[in-house]
Amino acid sequence: MRRGLQIGKILGIPILLDPSWLFIFSLLTYLLSEEFRLKYPNWSTSQHWVVGLLTSLFFFGSVLFHELFHSIIARHYKIRVVSITLFIFGGISRIGRDPAKPIQEFNIAVAGPIGNFLLAAVFLGIGQLSPADDKLAAFTTYLVWTNIVLGAANLAPGFPLDGGRMFHAIVWAATKDFNKATRAAGATGKVIAYALIAWGAWSALHDNVSGGIWCGLIGIYLLSAANESVRQLAVRETLRGLSAADVMSQEVPIVSGGISLEDYGAEVLRTGRRYHLVITDDRLVGLMNVHALHAVPREEWEHNSVQSVMIPRDKILWASQDEPLQRLLERLFAADIGQMPVVSGTPDDGAHVVGMVTRDAILRVIQARSEFRQPTPAK
Repeated sequence: MRRGLQIGKILGIPILLDPSWLFIFSLLTYLLSEEFRLKYPNWSTSQHWVVGLLTSLFFFGSVLFHELFHSIIARHYKIRVVSITLFIFGGISRIGRDPAKPIQEFNIAVAGPIGNFLLAAVFLGIGQLSPADDKLAAFTTYLVWTNIVLGAANLAPGFPLDGGRMFHAIVWAATKDFNKATRAAGATGKVIAYALIAWGAWSALHDNVSGGIWCGLIGIYLLSAANESVRQLAVRETLRGLSAADVMSQEVPIVSGGISLEDYGAEVLRTGRRYHLVITDDRLVGLMNVHALHAVPREEWEHNSVQSVMIPRDKILWASQDEPLQRLLERLFAADIGQMPVVSGTPDDGAHVVGMVTRDAILRVIQARSEFRQPTPAK
């Protein structure tokens, strides 16, 4: 779950920059300015840097465009897109759940490369508007080829590249078995990752040190991602058949909405709990936490009630008792929260609170089940 600095939103999707992006953006800008300096010695130094900077910006704009194409198709299938993050190896779209059908996964995956090929055509057309302008030609030529390479490279059948996800979808459709498809895609991803690492090592030993190191780093990243996909499969299999009711705690921290913020602060100090459900007649009406408490000036605590500043019920994520634990864990991670109330009925019916499920409790179940399945060492 990669985080970063939010720089804005596009189509309502938060766009994040991972700290590693600043390094690769600076490096690419420098390398492009040096390349243009060698190819176009008649340009001034400032022109080399300006064209290099603009080309670098549009390169990462192309990466973002690629991820947006994924996101648009995902939203077409009613899959929530949590965020898009730009980082050292490109971009990644974070979605709220897995596609429900192979065709959905295939279409979401293929959309990214299609977006790059469309951009290549657009930049090719822009370059034809003024072919005598060497600065425009340098700018558009680079972006035409980088978009072609981005689209083609992502079609490689190695998970988690788009081609690997397309391969996963095809195997899923052919076998009707999501787990088998994940193992197959993970295996191809490892093969491609090891090939990149080997090629990088060979290149580094044959006078292409920078290219070899970069190729090796990409291979290591792909290998890590392929292994992660297999680990996620193990989690899915570990949690199969379990629901929220199996791990929820019936010890729920509650407070009355009528108490003052002063009294709520005293309750936090007494118990050490940083969040409480606000209950009226055994029905969930809101959630109160330390963050909401500190949003009110200290001198006003005595004159304000919990109900006046709590998070209202319609803005709280909650689970039903029969919700599969795998899906619940995905929702907890997607929302970046540590706990969720479990209710019976619906919010319209009153949402009777029956328990609380935490991310830590689910992770403990995963650990316990994994250890239980391990064979006992022979004595």
